[in-house]
Amino acid sequence: MSKISKKRKFPSLFMSFEGYQSWSLPSGLVPDEASPEWLSKGDNAWELTATSFVGLQSVPGLVMLYGSMVKKKWAVNSAFMALYAFAAALLCWVLWAHQMSFGYYKNSPLVGKPVNSLSNVFLLGPTHVHSMLPNADYVFYQFAFAAITVILLAGSLLGRMNFYAWMIFVPLWLTFSYSVAAFTIWGYGFLQHKIIDYAGGYVIHLSSGVAGFTAAYWVGPRHSHDRQHFPPNNIIQILGGAGFLWLGWTGFNGGSPLSAGLVTSLAVINTHICTATSLLVWLALDMVVYKKSSVIGAVQGMITGLVCITPGAAGLVDPWAAALMGVMSGSIPWYTMMILHRKSAFFQSVDDTLGVFHTHAVAGVLGGLLSGLFAKPKLLNLMYGNDVYGPGLLHSGGHIHPGLKQMAYQFVGAIFIAAWNAVVTSIICLVISRIVNLRTDEEDLEVGDDAVHGEEAYALWGDGERMPKPRRLCIPLICRRLINLRLMLHAVLLDYCDFRNIYYISHDHCYMLILIYW
Repeated sequence: MSKISKKRKFPSLFMSFEGYQSWSLPSGLVPDEASPEWLSKGDNAWELTATSFVGLQSVPGLVMLYGSMVKKKWAVNSAFMALYAFAAALLCWVLWAHQMSFGYYKNSPLVGKPVNSLSNVFLLGPTHVHSMLPNADYVFYQFAFAAITVILLAGSLLGRMNFYAWMIFVPLWLTFSYSVAAFTIWGYGFLQHKIIDYAGGYVIHLSSGVAGFTAAYWVGPRHSHDRQHFPPNNIIQILGGAGFLWLGWTGFNGGSPLSAGLVTSLAVINTHICTATSLLVWLALDMVVYKKSSVIGAVQGMITGLVCITPGAAGLVDPWAAALMGVMSGSIPWYTMMILHRKSAFFQSVDDTLGVFHTHAVAGVLGGLLSGLFAKPKLLNLMYGNDVYGPGLLHSGGHIHPGLKQMAYQFVGAIFIAAWNAVVTSIICLVISRIVNLRTDEEDLEVGDDAVHGEEAYALWGDGERMPKPRRLCIPLICRRLINLRLMLHAVLLDYCDFRNIYYISHDHCYMLILIYW
């Protein structure tokens, strides 16, 4: 028999470590205590890389974007809100929020048991999901999702929220709002295996958009002058932050399958197709309607494209569907933000600083509904297994009922997430308002960063900066000593004249009296 026709014998799935070692595998692939047989080194390496991508979206991505997109006097405060939220979210996540989001607790429909995720036994064990990763990867990856959610929410509150109120808001919102959304859809909640939310279109983007808009209502508007005139302080740096967001979404959607497989590859390419299409559509609408090619408009279109492809479509639709979703995400949120927002008294009554409701809530719902329309059965099976979710309505074939049922679930999921975030965020804001003011004092609003943090972003004059100190005349040391000597003589002579009942006439007369006295 030729070498080509010989069948190669592969090891049994239950072969011991010694059996693997006797088989001809490269030494780096042989399982051992540091790399057990349930762990895939390739998947592990990709998941850690994807997590780093998602983390970079927040720090420095959104730190740069927020610090540059606001008025100069609020640059430090806006960037610091993002940085603080990232740090606070990590501690909350490992201490209690991860288990609340993905743990199991007595058939609870809304939330898991609030226990910590810090033991080595747990972190170094295999995940409960269908993957070949340690829990440490999954905990950190989901933390990056939780952190960016609350940072996205902050975009609605820039330019006026009391920083001390923000410090209290972050852990409370992660605990009572985000954890419930994650548990109900991704964990063991009552919407498990019903909502197609591939990478967080509902859990992350709809939550942040609705919660941000609700919190903006309770915090109140910016200073009247800021609301009318709020130019970005560094458009070039905005593009830098936007670049971190766009490329970081490779890990955002590419890491969700928790493996380096076919769905991952499709998710990455679909993500960028939708995003590029959305950016160009938004830019075209700006040029047609306003006769200007706006950089900030292009960034908004980029964000809506990223958000729209996230809920379920990134790895579950064909590329042509991703492009069509880009057209819709570049036009529908554009209309709600640029036209409807300016005409609606409801939207005008709430000061959503960066328009997070439009770029995340509207685009997130749009993506979720389109996922129920375009999701392919074959890709759903690759991602989740057989018969977990209904097919997209367009791929139902002769059996339209499963597709309609899935669309209904997508609607129900959007309504629940929006309602829960609106109610819980309102309660949190009311509780915090009993402790500290939600809004910065009016006097501090006029100054900005210097009043809030005692620091300023730019050492330039204007727009909330401190008054420049007047220049002082530099007098040589010897001249200063001569002047001091003359003043001393002057004082001594005045005392002498007063003692002698002599009327003071002039400096020269005083000096003559001194000479006579001597």
